[in-house]
Amino acid sequence: MKERERLVVTGIFVVLLLGWLGFLVHRAPRFPGSLAGAIFGIAGAVLMVVPLAYSIVKRIRPLRDRLTQHVHLRTLLAWHIYAGILGPLLALVHTGHRFDSPIGVALTAAMLIVVVSGFTGRYLLGYVGRELNEKKAMRASLEVELARARDELAREGVSLAHPWRWALVGSLLAAGGGTAPASLRVARLAEAVADVEYAIRSHALFKAWFARWLRLHIVLSVVLYALLALHIGTEIYYGLRWLR
Repeated sequence: MKERERLVVTGIFVVLLLGWLGFLVHRAPRFPGSLAGAIFGIAGAVLMVVPLAYSIVKRIRPLRDRLTQHVHLRTLLAWHIYAGILGPLLALVHTGHRFDSPIGVALTAAMLIVVVSGFTGRYLLGYVGRELNEKKAMRASLEVELARARDELAREGVSLAHPWRWALVGSLLAAGGGTAPASLRVARLAEAVADVEYAIRSHALFKAWFARWLRLHIVLSVVLYALLALHIGTEIYYGLRWLR
């Protein structure tokens, strides 16, 4: 299910990004004010409000405890993802690629930035987290093997003061068809542990940066909703004024 969700959301995400560039070849100035344009706009606005449910439920513990008795939190997250990307797509159709008003331009830009930041946080952060867990498991396994190899050498009375010498001798023996000393295995395991440790630090750094990116996503979402409310308010005001 997760793989299918990833493919579907990625496809919609690509369509959204490419659809924004459609203003280069297409403009329909009258479409936003038409009946079809209004339907797309209202549907997009409603869908963009739906993600608020997950954000609110996730952060209010009493509400989360009560609601998750009926709806799983993962289901709310799925609604959050699909509504959060389908809403902007419908809103983009609503614009008809008519980017004239400053509010409309700012709302479209904020909408795209929020979608990009949410997509990045949802999938890249999850990928980095999985990679980090795999690297930690690999490190633990290598450390166990390294400890066993060191214990074997200690029982044999072999010194590990200069493991690089044993590695060089082992390489020469292996090239000549001989058997490498056991300390070569220790040296290689120690090198592998160091490599994995470096990878873990790199992944942890990326995860920390992505966590900051997620906080930026929340701030941008607040800006988006403020612009959306302003856009709806001006449309209602000027629409009713025109009717009078």
